[in-house]
Amino acid sequence: MALALVAFVVTVGLASATVHSRQVDPFAKFPVKGTLPNGGKIWALLVAGSNGYFNYRHQADVCHAYQILHQNGIPDENIIVMMYDDIATDENNPTPNVIINSPGGPNVYKGVPIDYSRDDVNSANFIAVLTGNKSAVAGIGSGRVINSNSQDHIFVNFVDHGAPGFLCFPNDELHAKLLEDTLQRMRIARSFNKMVLYVEACESGSMFDEILPDNSQVFVLTAADPRESSYACYYDKLRGTYLGDVFSVKWMEDSDIKENLTKETLHHQFQLVRSVTNTSHVEEYGDLDLGSLPVSYFQGYKSHKVAGSKNYLPPILDAVSSRDVHLEILKRQHEAATDMNLKRKLKFKIRRMQKLRKHLDSVFSDIASEVAQGNHQRTEFLLQSQNLLTYAKLPCYETLVKHFSSKCFKISENYYTLTKMKIFVNMCSVQWTTSESIVKVMDSVCQQERRLTGIH
Repeated sequence: MALALVAFVVTVGLASATVHSRQVDPFAKFPVKGTLPNGGKIWALLVAGSNGYFNYRHQADVCHAYQILHQNGIPDENIIVMMYDDIATDENNPTPNVIINSPGGPNVYKGVPIDYSRDDVNSANFIAVLTGNKSAVAGIGSGRVINSNSQDHIFVNFVDHGAPGFLCFPNDELHAKLLEDTLQRMRIARSFNKMVLYVEACESGSMFDEILPDNSQVFVLTAADPRESSYACYYDKLRGTYLGDVFSVKWMEDSDIKENLTKETLHHQFQLVRSVTNTSHVEEYGDLDLGSLPVSYFQGYKSHKVAGSKNYLPPILDAVSSRDVHLEILKRQHEAATDMNLKRKLKFKIRRMQKLRKHLDSVFSDIASEVAQGNHQRTEFLLQSQNLLTYAKLPCYETLVKHFSSKCFKISENYYTLTKMKIFVNMCSVQWTTSESIVKVMDSVCQQERRLTGIH
């Protein structure tokens, strides 16, 4: 009887160990990569929302993300790429048709299937692609959309500039309310099983903090919390620009060096990337229970041997706030210039940029002062406070942002305006004014400003 009991225990133990080993590598029994244990597919939407050579890093990040997913077995038919596609052939690029994401790194541009480029990179097309609305993009770009169902996973990687409550595109903005409402409609319609978003943008946490519910089946990592900038890195002297963004290159370097992404959870990747991103606070939002899932469920799976440490990510030594990238590039180019004529031209550009920034500062001060009706204490509150943007404030805030971009400075052409959007959050947080009154103040203060562009 005792021997029988021992044999039973051993048998159960071996069976348990077998089950456990299968759970470690859930993709092992699937001959087709890019599929899930439930038979569903992995879809990906990769977006670089900027243009211009000084924003090189955004398209470099997205190209690198594509290479990771492609190499991990997600078929190109399930990966949709939106990027302006202007930097590979830009006259300032010393290596035409080559884009790198790290010093001495490989050409991440090679083979990237770009579905939507130039002016097709906009918020309306983004929503259409994400929701699988084929008719909305008929005749535009490749016309491809995410054709997911209730068994599928979706991975979204968005890289660009941002501000409280919105993410930038080359000619418009994606506001938090539209994104949240879209995600909820998709969840109710069972358009996906689980979704993960990695968002690289300043104040990217504001898109989800106090907005995205914790039962949404959506897990989010952001490069920054709701009140801080994200950071660029890897300045390249030859190319005269920054090659990547700290959060983006760190999660991708982690995915690159892992031998098997089925053995790393989303939450572990978050913790690791957060620990090495000392320039901003990497945050997680939404359905945090999804953090226990393997990274491979969203980035694909390919077992491969990697030399060196599987957990060591090299430190970033040249990070700069994304808000100051354009000015910092000019300063670095000025410092490196040996031709005196070029040096003078760069100095002029630096001074002009600083002067334009001061002008924009004064416009916001005038708007705040008039909204506060000359009350100094209220004016300072509007200019200096750091109020949190909540879902209830979104309608007011979106109204102010859109009117400002239409009447005063077009946001997509003047990135320095993004540093001032907190003022509109503050205005929507007080009881002693209304959005209607603030709009009238903008109409009064902004007379000629709409003509100005290039304030970065």
